[in-house]
Amino acid sequence: MPTALVIGIDPHAIPAHAMPGLDADALRATLDQELSRFAEHGIESAMTLITLDESAEPAIVTALTERPWDVVVIGGGIRKPEPLLPLFEQVVNLVRRHAPQAAVAFNTSGGDSVEAARRWV
Repeated sequence: MPTALVIGIDPHAIPAHAMPGLDADALRATLDQELSRFAEHGIESAMTLITLDESAEPAIVTALTERPWDVVVIGGGIRKPEPLLPLFEQVVNLVRRHAPQAAVAFNTSGGDSVEAARRWV
């Protein structure tokens, strides 16, 4: 069975002023639903949601080294906001270093991580 790891930002860790109108509970529910969809497609999956502090890198490294992943999906919350460009670069390089066998995929929203992963598994 193929494996996928999704890395994103915990919606509850996003300051309200950074994303006005963000419903953290609704977004988290979408992410949890998306994680359930992986099984429907025969993909074993896990999700690591980080906070934007010093705990992010260790959490990502732990997830990446937990097992061999076939694909790592990096969420748009990390990739899209220009101020987070250094974090995005860090995540890509952590994947290269700690899960070199994994393909890297990008979703467009929290609701299409399965499709992003399926492009590579």
